[in-house]
Order: sequence, then structure tokens, then C-alpha cells
Amino acid sequence: MKPSLFYLPLVITLILLTSCNESQKTTYVSQSGVTPGLDKITTALNHPGKKLMESKCYVCHNPSTDHETRIAPPMVAIKSHYLNKETTKEEFIAGVWNFVNKPTKEKSKMRGAVKRFGLMPYQRFSQEDINLIADYMYDYKIDEPAWFKEHVEEESKGKMQYNNDGKKQDTLTSSLIKNKIDVGMGYALSTKQELGKNLMGTIQKKGTLEAVSFCNKKAYPITDSMAVAQNATIKRVSDKPRNPANQASQKEMSLIAHFKKAIARSEDYEPVTETVDNKINFYYPITTNSMCLQCHGSPTL
Repeated sequence: MKPSLFYLPLVITLILLTSCNESQKTTYVSQSGVTPGLDKITTALNHPGKKLMESKCYVCHNPSTDHETRIAPPMVAIKSHYLNKETTKEEFIAGVWNFVNKPTKEKSKMRGAVKRFGLMPYQRFSQEDINLIADYMYDYKIDEPAWFKEHVEEESKGKMQYNNDGKKQDTLTSSLIKNKIDVGMGYALSTKQELGKNLMGTIQKKGTLEAVSFCNKKAYPITDSMAVAQNATIKRVSDKPRNPANQASQKEMSLIAHFKKAIARSEDYEPVTETVDNKINFYYPITTNSMCLQCHGSPTL
């Protein structure tokens, strides 16, 4: 599948932020020699796998999702199924990629989850991204729902061991004040996760055709409710909108072109922020994947 260059910037006006700080690109130094992309000594907060997991996996596997309404197991469940005391980092990373690269019931180590939620739909992830996510999961204690440990022990009847070992987040580092990019990313990702969770749930229960109706009727109310909850103004725009109301402005078109160029060159990119009338505008691209293309294009193009 060729990568799509159809990007939707998420525009968020952060009401209470008035300062402007220059964002800094993070680099990493290789530690283990196992996973590319780690160029500097990492912590639980700056490990690239953490951000990738939150942006790519939490749409369905968010640890904060209620036990009864979740549409997929939390990431800690994946860690517990694919990792034990004898598993090396290389084996863990390879096992995760082997399934994500082409999900099948036969390759899954989580038969109960497949039975309850259905097989994970194929999505186009790069091996480097998945390796970084698995590297982070292996080395660090990741976020987990309060109910998970007890649930594992009860459901498996001793057949599966709870496993969330790893280094913990440094308390001093975690107490640092978030800058405007961190806050904007938090708003953007939480909105994306809420939309994705509801969309994936609709696809799983009712199929792709019903998802078209969902996007038409439910996407705006969900976005609006997230805006109210976060005290922000949130909108999604595109250079190729199906709805004229989502047409990007000239300024937004230039930002879309900026993000397209960076991704086409496989370059890293940062969210764009600007201050206007003591309000901070935050722009972040929503990149298409195979799930999006079921309705918004042809997966074979």
C-alpha cells in the first residue's frame, strides 16, 4: 500500500495559555543496539515509544477506558501475554511485530481477546514504530487500569501471570510543568482517541457502512463535547473535504503542505503553535491509515 498524503490538521485554541516557548526536537543515543531510533539516554517520559504508543495504540487500547465499554484490551494485557521472565527483549519485540504486521487468529497469543473483541483490523504501521513501542513496553512499567491485575488473576485462573515489570517514571521528571505543545498534544490525542474508540466500536459491531453514518452524525457532537470538557475550541479541516464546512483556510492549507512535505521525505515534524490575541493555536496532522481509507479512499492506492 502506498502511503497516503491526505492529512487533516487538528486545530486547537488553548484558551488559557499565553506564553510562547520554542519547542525542541528530541534526539536519542543508542543504548541496547536492539531498537533503532534511541539516540540518547532515555527516561519513561522522553522514550519515543511512549509517545508512539499513546498516539497510535491508545485509540483502542487506552488504559483509562472503562472496563465495560472498552473495545480492545489495554496495552498492559498485551505485555502480560507476550512477556514472561524468560522472554528476551529481542523475542518480545519480534513477537509484537509478528502479530501487528499481519494480524491473524492463529498468530495471536490473546485468544480470549479475539473472541470478545474480534481480530484486530490490519493497519499500516512501520516496523520501526512498533519496535520502539515494544522497546518501551519491555523496559518500563506502563500505565494500566486499576482493575487489570485482579481481572487477570480471576479470568485466567492462574494460567496467565500479571506482568508489568520495568523501570518506573522518575517522580522529579514527571512533576515538570507541561509546555504548550504537551498540553496541545494532550487535547489532540484525547479527542482523536475518543473519536477512534467510537468509530472502531461501530465498525466492530455494525460494519464499515454503518461507520459512514457514524462519521456523518456523531463525529461533530463528540468533537464538540471534547472541546467543552477541555475548555478549548477544536475543529478538523482538510484540503480535500467531503463536507465543505471542513475546507481548510489559506493558512491551514499552507500547514497541510508543510506536514505533507515532511512526511513524504520521512522527516520528523513537530506540531505547529502560534499565539493570536493571547490565545494559542495548536496544529497537528491526523494521518490516514487503512481504517480511514475504508470510507475515505481506496486502500490499494
